[in-house]
Amino acid sequence: MKFAIPLAEGKLTTHFGHCKMFALITVDDNTKAITKKEEIVPPPHEPGLLPVWLHERGVTHVIAGGLGQKARVLMEEKNICVLAGAPALEPETLVNQHLAGTLTFGANGCDH
Repeated sequence: MKFAIPLAEGKLTTHFGHCKMFALITVDDNTKAITKKEEIVPPPHEPGLLPVWLHERGVTHVIAGGLGQKARVLMEEKNICVLAGAPALEPETLVNQHLAGTLTFGANGCDH
């Protein structure tokens, strides 16, 4: 599994499409342990680009605070599982909570 999490100041940011950095976290499917974390700068915002860009990097899951419906649909078309409404925590915490089944979600912070 590979998770993408939009960041601001080292924590999840509420607006997916305009983040300045993504954490990409790789998890071993068998042990459910984080094996790699990298932070990368996304391309400039352009509608429909991020789902393709993330798919090209092997992302299987996105954890977001807010994500528009169009982005969600485009992600799902690329077989990327979308988890929206997550709290502003460090990316490793979010992934570990998701894997443990304890990650809680609020309202999707994006309405477009």
